[in-house]
Amino acid sequence: MGLIIFIIGLFVGSFLNCIIYRLPYNESFLRGRSYCPKCKHKLAFYDLVPLFSFLILKGKCRYCKEKISIQYPLIELTTGIIFFSLFKFYFSFSNPYNFLNLFFLSIFSCFLIIIFAYDSKHYIIPDKITYPAIVIALFYNLFLDATSQNLKLVQLNNSVDGIIAAAISSLFLLSLFLFSRGRWLGFGDVKLAIFMGLFLGFPEILVALFLAYFIGAIIGVGLIILKKKGLKSEIPFGPFLVTGTFLALFFGSNLVNWYLGFLK
Repeated sequence: MGLIIFIIGLFVGSFLNCIIYRLPYNESFLRGRSYCPKCKHKLAFYDLVPLFSFLILKGKCRYCKEKISIQYPLIELTTGIIFFSLFKFYFSFSNPYNFLNLFFLSIFSCFLIIIFAYDSKHYIIPDKITYPAIVIALFYNLFLDATSQNLKLVQLNNSVDGIIAAAISSLFLLSLFLFSRGRWLGFGDVKLAIFMGLFLGFPEILVALFLAYFIGAIIGVGLIILKKKGLKSEIPFGPFLVTGTFLALFFGSNLVNWYLGFLK
């Protein structure tokens, strides 16, 4: 079952690549066949097999020989790994309703993957992704509040915890945005924090924010040392927030317990 979930994740990752590419051009990602960004040649089904097509074609378009961005196999592989991890962490065969949990957690993960890739590439977090993510996360929390006991679903947090976490995280980032007049982070990061809070709840949102800043600081310093960036260079913060969210999702409880135990 884990292998099947991983393969499904690979194909979903291929679909996410389509969304990431077409989003800035306002192209529909539900209609129209995939095509090469360089020569515009429509791709056959055997050109679109996740991971394998990239390897078989040696990272080049079959028709114009233009190099294929490494983003495509990385997104596919990452999505497959995350889907598999969600299955291992949050699914139990003893309760078939947990497929519902796995389905929604996978949807939220897709939102985060799109945000990671899009912000890394375009330095902006699109509202077309953030707003639906916020609405779905809020209604999913309300749904779990009403049905989790009857269906015995694993509940990450209740709606009250989610709303509190969303308020804390978004207000914190909003204060930084206003204080720096948008120089330290963008307003899209503030809206992303709302989704993170609804998704993770409290105290996992604190873990996510801490890890986002910690990882961002390490990578930022590393880029400066390697002279890839300067002190005034712009670095998108969304990817670090997404990374912190995934780490908190899978390891947040353990990190909180470890920290509390360390204080004792």
